[in-house]
Amino acid sequence: MSKRILIITYYWPPAGGAGVQRWLKFVKYLPEFGWEPVVYTVENGEFPVLDFSLEKDVPEGTEVIRKKIFEPYGWYKKFIGQKPQERINAGFLSETDKPAGKEKLSRWIRGNLFIPDARKFWIRPSVRFLSKYLREHPVDIIVSTGPPHSMHLIALAVKNKLNIPWIADFRDPWTKIDFYDELHLSKTADRKHHQLEKEVVRSADAVVSVTRYMQKDFEQLGAKNSVYIPNGYDPEEIPVNISEEIEKFRILYIGSLNGSRNPESLWNIFGQLTKEEPGFSGDLRIELIGKTDISVLKSIEQSRLTPFVSMTDYVPHEQIFRLQKKAAILLLLINKTRYDKGIVTGKIFEYIVSGRPVLAIGPPDGEAAHILEKTGTGVTIHYDDEKTLKKTITEFYHQYKKGTLQIKPKHIEDFSRKTLTKQLTGQFEKVLK
Repeated sequence: MSKRILIITYYWPPAGGAGVQRWLKFVKYLPEFGWEPVVYTVENGEFPVLDFSLEKDVPEGTEVIRKKIFEPYGWYKKFIGQKPQERINAGFLSETDKPAGKEKLSRWIRGNLFIPDARKFWIRPSVRFLSKYLREHPVDIIVSTGPPHSMHLIALAVKNKLNIPWIADFRDPWTKIDFYDELHLSKTADRKHHQLEKEVVRSADAVVSVTRYMQKDFEQLGAKNSVYIPNGYDPEEIPVNISEEIEKFRILYIGSLNGSRNPESLWNIFGQLTKEEPGFSGDLRIELIGKTDISVLKSIEQSRLTPFVSMTDYVPHEQIFRLQKKAAILLLLINKTRYDKGIVTGKIFEYIVSGRPVLAIGPPDGEAAHILEKTGTGVTIHYDDEKTLKKTITEFYHQYKKGTLQIKPKHIEDFSRKTLTKQLTGQFEKVLK
């Protein structure tokens, strides 16, 4: 007989983007391991993108409970001059030059008044509803996944009321997320964020993290059981029998490209090579898929690369693998922050099964670099190491011209979503003992 698990998540189809992938895939495979998922999510969320193609991954018959949420984004949009129908980008990404004073003030309000985040107004109504629902429809375990970390506060309150085992899943850090310093927190607000984080981590029966850095951080905060289960790729999504012919020296980046990921050295090198390397300007194509910060566009323009760049806001996730197969190089950009060594973007796992080399710009001793090295799928070069970067790109280009630009992946099966789901259910069983 299947056990039941309640998953509290803000991001769920038709929401698109990175935030939805992890638990969508877990839910897809949980029934194969004897677990019946019940999803509790929002009915009217403020999502950066929509992707209805993801709904096909939800197992038929899955119970999805949707409840309305109040979020203060209408006020925020009006304050910064954004149209009501425009979507809010994640991670302070700005596609236009917003008034600096208003933008700074809006960030201060977000960080200091909406703790832990702007979804805090969903906590009390969710606790009331779930307390009643779970008495009538019991589950064996509750999982909350954040950010937004308000999801953890819902689960914490429900656990305290009903004493149901609870696992807190962190797709990103809380107080060590890359934009934490940009919230302009007061000492009181900073202390409150840290207090809530510590309470969640110490109260959960297990804390699951997507990186080993986060796993260690939560151990130090006093987690009872701190577990590492990374993101991954879905083997069922990998297309077969498609052309792998590369027509141009195509550099592909997939995902949001905010200011802290802006690889200024890379743009400079590409600009130099269009003048110095024979044939390079005729072959170079740079494709950016995802929201792109205006600071990145300015850097590209300054390096005179605009004619070589194409941009697409978003493509359905089901098309990603085919686009990767057409690229010569896949570009991975790590946020340049004080916590950069622990950053592992979700796209890296779909990159490593593409069969294409990955060029990462970030800390060579970071966790993302370790994954690329372990799987033999790419190289990582420091943000400021222009000499090595130029040499590497030139070598890649020469291999492309000779038709020898290829990799030999290894150990990638460790990151299969099905394998990871099995690991996750092992943690469920451990918590229930």
